[in-house]
Amino acid sequence: MRRSPSIVPGDEKDTYLVLDDFGRNGRAWRETDVEDAGLETVITDLLNGEYKNPVRVVGFNTGEGWSQDVSVEVARELRLRCDDQMRDVPFFLQDFVDRYEGRYHDVQLPLPMRLV
Repeated sequence: MRRSPSIVPGDEKDTYLVLDDFGRNGRAWRETDVEDAGLETVITDLLNGEYKNPVRVVGFNTGEGWSQDVSVEVARELRLRCDDQMRDVPFFLQDFVDRYEGRYHDVQLPLPMRLV
């Protein structure tokens, strides 16, 4: 019986994937080259507009046996880099960064009721 090649990276490198939203076409984990799946490359690609509408970033290392959602850390790093470059977060990343930084939550303030 022939074995299929493994899709798991052979060397124990940290790997990061981006879940991208394509609107009516749905969501997909974006295909990436094994050499381009590092955190630095993912952050650079996000800033360069390589993703249409990022929803989540996950990191994993099968050799070390861990996986986690790193969206909060990535959003903070994107904001930090934009701040360091004295530029706004690009419009295509604004929702992602706001969602994971916890900014702009809708809050309903109670209004006092006046009895007439």
